[in-house]
Amino acid sequence: MISLEINRLIRLATFVMVFFCAYQVSGQDEEKPAIPLDHFYAKPDNVSSLRLLLSKLHFGLSTGYGRTFYKQDLGGYSILQQQDSTPLLFSNDVDPTTGNIPRGYRYWFNTVEQSDNVTVDPNNDFLVSSDTSELIFRAPGTSIPLQLTLHVEIQNRYKIGAGFMFEYHRVGEFTSKNFDGSIASITPNFGSTFYKKYFLILGGKVYRYYDYVLSVDANIGAFNLSNKFNKGLIQKGVFFNVGATIERELSEYFSAFVRPSFDFKNFTINVPESSTSITTNMNAFYLGVGVFYRIPELKKCFLKNCTTQVNHQHGNKQYRSRMHPIWRKQNPHHGENYPRLFKYKKKNKKKLHPY
Repeated sequence: MISLEINRLIRLATFVMVFFCAYQVSGQDEEKPAIPLDHFYAKPDNVSSLRLLLSKLHFGLSTGYGRTFYKQDLGGYSILQQQDSTPLLFSNDVDPTTGNIPRGYRYWFNTVEQSDNVTVDPNNDFLVSSDTSELIFRAPGTSIPLQLTLHVEIQNRYKIGAGFMFEYHRVGEFTSKNFDGSIASITPNFGSTFYKKYFLILGGKVYRYYDYVLSVDANIGAFNLSNKFNKGLIQKGVFFNVGATIERELSEYFSAFVRPSFDFKNFTINVPESSTSITTNMNAFYLGVGVFYRIPELKKCFLKNCTTQVNHQHGNKQYRSRMHPIWRKQNPHHGENYPRLFKYKKKNKKKLHPY
């Protein structure tokens, strides 16, 4: 009997102890670990405010190819084409049937070259007026641009920033749209030149597919022609560029992109000793390729022999891994950077590596 009572007391005491322990565990704060990790790990310091601010800036560098479509609508003018000569542009107010044109222009692209008292031979010369026919001159242009941009992303979607473009450019011959066989072409008086652009960037991301992002953006700003243009006669407006950026995110801080876009711009050249002017449209198509980079908010780990693959802590400082190049994920999930096992790669064709 005594041993039976002792066993009952032991069972009762065990039950009370288990119940008490369970009650104590359930009463703990769920946000705090059961083991006080603060005794083992230092609390990390916050990232530098300056570095955190700089990490919001996206730097862009790109180049590519551009095709410009020059167009001049010569409404209000007539053209005289003489044998073995460049076309003569003159006002519709002048009557060429008198046999003399008191004032005309042999060149009217980047400057104006005047020619006075030109004799007209109605039997051999070709005459056409914009009153009866459409007088349009066109020329191609090719460009190799180099572009630098800086923008920030709001809510990881909207873009706002600024940019600069330095563009190597060549202009082809101007030819008549409707009278190519009757009116001679006009060759620019320079071989190549450089254009500059300064612009604001406005845009936003509209679609994402895994690491691919599609953005629609616009550049609005001013363009600067070179000194080969007579700036005393030329008036410029703003230019407008709209395009789509197809971006491939290689890491959290580095991405490559392709951007097709179209430019709308023109300039007007004032004709000397006249109240008239000629407008030259310079609309252009561009295909750009480049990269975006932003400064990581965490410094690279200072230990050269550290092999940690993800963001980690030394003391009270946080660092990113030094194991990955900038075009790889800096804080990857398992197998994210190298999803294909080494044993399946071509460099292991001799099967020397089992993994």
